[in-house]
Amino acid sequence: MKDFKKYFIVSAPPEDIYRALTTEITIRLWTGDEVEIDPQEGGEFSMWDGAIQGRFISLEPYSKIVQQWYFGEQEEPSIVTIKLHEHKKGTSFEINHSNIPDEDYDDIVGGWQETYMASLIDFYQDED
Repeated sequence: MKDFKKYFIVSAPPEDIYRALTTEITIRLWTGDEVEIDPQEGGEFSMWDGAIQGRFISLEPYSKIVQQWYFGEQEEPSIVTIKLHEHKKGTSFEINHSNIPDEDYDDIVGGWQETYMASLIDFYQDED
């Protein structure tokens, strides 16, 4: 199992980013794919046509989202913690993804950087 942690800057306020991660229509806009989401503690989600699936562990509006991502049968849950902080250029977006299966690590890190965050950053840059 491996962990991944990284910071990104997104040019929108934390409130907008939080909504973009918890509102079905907004997620569809920035991902361009089908989404199913129940944004409440214990609620499940599926993004990118099922490539990412999991459930919400906790939601702190506009500041923190904790999710469990599903990787089939594994002993330790894979936990994603997203923290949003105000930044002079918008939002500092901190990802801390723990317990990523070794065989999925490169794909997951590439997905975070080249798909998930790149799509979100591009969506808000187009808004300017």
